[in-house]
Amino acid sequence: MAGLGSENDQKKTARSHGPHFDMNPQTPVLRISQLDALELDSALEQLVWTQFSLCFQNCRPGFLTPLEPELRVLLHLLLWRFTLYSNSATVGQSLLSLRYHSKFSLSPRYRPLSPRQKLGLAVLTAGPLWLQERSHRLLPYLGLSSQGSVSERESGLLHRGLRNALTLVAGIVKFTNLINFLVFLRNGRHPILAERITGAQTVFSKPNVAREVNYKYMNRELLWHGFAEFLIFLFPLINTKKLKATILSAVFGGESASGEGAREGQELWKECGLCGEWPTMPHTVGCQHVFCYYCIKSHSIADPYLTCPKCGAEAGQPKLVKLEVEMTDR
Repeated sequence: MAGLGSENDQKKTARSHGPHFDMNPQTPVLRISQLDALELDSALEQLVWTQFSLCFQNCRPGFLTPLEPELRVLLHLLLWRFTLYSNSATVGQSLLSLRYHSKFSLSPRYRPLSPRQKLGLAVLTAGPLWLQERSHRLLPYLGLSSQGSVSERESGLLHRGLRNALTLVAGIVKFTNLINFLVFLRNGRHPILAERITGAQTVFSKPNVAREVNYKYMNRELLWHGFAEFLIFLFPLINTKKLKATILSAVFGGESASGEGAREGQELWKECGLCGEWPTMPHTVGCQHVFCYYCIKSHSIADPYLTCPKCGAEAGQPKLVKLEVEMTDR
C-alpha cells in the first residue's frame, strides 16, 4: 500500500508539472533568451500600468501620483500571483518556453520553486523599487528618537546621516547587481540578483524547443527601436512650427491673404496669436500679429527659434503695442 501511494504521488506530481517533467534542468539556456524574458515581463508590467492609469484619466491631474509606488507594487504582486506563483514561470518565460527550477533541490530532475522561493523572488523584485521611491517619505519617521522628537540640529544631522546611509546602500546594491550581471555573462545563469539569492534558475520547459518569439521578430524590434531613437534625436532639430506655417501658407495662402485683406488692421489685434484670447499686455514680434506678453515670452524662452504661428515669420524681440482707442458717445 505504501509503494502504491508513493507511485500515485509521483504520478500526481508529474501531472502537475506537465508532460515534460523529465526535462534535464542542466541544459544551458541562451543568455539572450533570459534577457528577452525579462524585457517581456517589464513591457507587460508597463502595459498593465498604462491600462490601469487610463481608468482614471477623467480624474484630476496627479490623482494617482501620491500612491503610484504602492499601486505599482500591487499590480506586480497581482501578476506574480497568476503567473509565477501558479506556473513557476513568468509571462516572458512562458512565451520563450522557459520556467524556473529550484537550484536548492538535490534531485537531478526538474523541481519547481517552493512557495517560499516564489515569495522571496517577488519581495526582492518589487521591494527595492518601492523603497527607492519611498525613501524620502520614510526619513521623517526614522528620524524620531525613542523619547520623542529630537532637537532641530540633531534631527538635521540624523536625517543627513540616514540619507547618506541610504545612498551608500543603494550604491552597494547597484554595484552588486553589476557584479552579478558580469557573472551572468560569464556562466549564463541568474541575470538578476534576486534569482541568485532565492536559488531560481531558468531552464527549458520543453526539450528541443523552438523560440515562439523568433529572431526575426527580435531583429524587427531592434530595428524599430533604433529608428525610433533616431527620430527622437532628429525631431528637436526640426522647426515644426515654421514648417507647419509654411505648408499652411502654401496651401491656404490665397484664401488667408484675401480674408485678412478684407479686415481692418486692428481686427488682428483683438486676439492673441497663441492663446486666441483678447491679448493681455499686447506685444508684437515683427509681424502684424499680436500676442499676450506672457504667451510670447514663455514661448520665446522655451524655443529660441520661435516663429509666428500665423504667418511663419521669424520672431524677434517682443515689443509693446501702443493702441489708440477712440471713445465715442452712444
